[in-house]
Amino acid sequence: MSAEVHSLGCRLNLSESEDMRALLREADDLVVINSCAVTSEAVRQTRQAIRRARRARPDARIVVTGCAAEVEREALAAMPEVDGLVANTAKLDPRAWNVPPPTVPERRAAYTRAFVQVQNGCDHSCTFCVIPQGRGASRSRTIGEALADVAVHHERGVKEVILTGVDLTSWGEDLEGAPRLGELCAAILDRFPELPRLRLSSIDGAEVDPVLFELLASEPRVMPHVHLSLQHGDDLILKRMKRRHSRADAVTLVESLRARRPDLAVGADLMAGFPTENEAAHAANLSIIGELGIVHGHVFPFSPRPGTPAARMPQVEPALIKRRARELREAVSKERARWLAAQVSRPLWVLAEKDGTGHAENFARVRLPDGTVPGTVLCLTPANVIEGILEA
Repeated sequence: MSAEVHSLGCRLNLSESEDMRALLREADDLVVINSCAVTSEAVRQTRQAIRRARRARPDARIVVTGCAAEVEREALAAMPEVDGLVANTAKLDPRAWNVPPPTVPERRAAYTRAFVQVQNGCDHSCTFCVIPQGRGASRSRTIGEALADVAVHHERGVKEVILTGVDLTSWGEDLEGAPRLGELCAAILDRFPELPRLRLSSIDGAEVDPVLFELLASEPRVMPHVHLSLQHGDDLILKRMKRRHSRADAVTLVESLRARRPDLAVGADLMAGFPTENEAAHAANLSIIGELGIVHGHVFPFSPRPGTPAARMPQVEPALIKRRARELREAVSKERARWLAAQVSRPLWVLAEKDGTGHAENFARVRLPDGTVPGTVLCLTPANVIEGILEA
């Protein structure tokens, strides 16, 4: 029996939690909380998970790692339920857990889709973000290391690989020769010609290199789905966030990709209530949803994080932030409903997963016919949409 690992937050945390389960496969008296600190709500959920774990496992050793273990270290260490903390940068180091390193490459249980971490940390200084405090400076895995990880999943029959990182599109800047993410994607596609699907997690549009653009625009095995670290639709707010793109930059990128690949589906992170945000800025944030056709939205309310410049800026009233976040979610929901309705009667290639659903290439979720074998890639023609899921 392996350690019990609870993951909060981003896809990178999910991937790292799987690695920790493998690393701690013989530590059956251990509960690990792989925490998140991106918002105050994420920290609250971390505390909640810790207390829930203690109630469920009163005799287990509870250890906290992840970003909150860095940003909120003293506060979490003071919780009576917590037995210890492991630094976020050391969470995959056997020495931090006092366990022997694996003697052979660990093979995880079979999955239809696999996350492959190729980058960690961030060198940027967005005024609202504590991730550099929790994850450290940007660090890239080499092409060889990434290919070795993909090979493990490919050997187990995984049909889709998702590349992840804290700042994925900065991959390679710290490596010799400063390769770009497009080069890594091309290397994966070349090395594994039978891998049918390569997908990217969140990307920074300001860092999309020419090779990556071309792959997104024309390579059938690179999924027609981009999730942008957009944050806002108003130029002044973007400037105060210290983002490196403008509204026009985001629009140009999406329009250029769609001109080459009309079936492209767009997701985005959007923040409600950033300090100084007025009604005009909020209106710009709402309008970019329709302009970009954002159908996979991650909307989150601003919350001041300790030690960040945004925490010292004039704040928006919490009730107003909550209302604006709701309006953003409603706008994304309407755009998504329109998009899903347009998928009805269209043939979609769907990768079957274990829960009776699967994802199309554009990341639309589709309910599968009874008896479909997980890992199968099949062509389905949805007949309708029920509760945000396409029905074949």
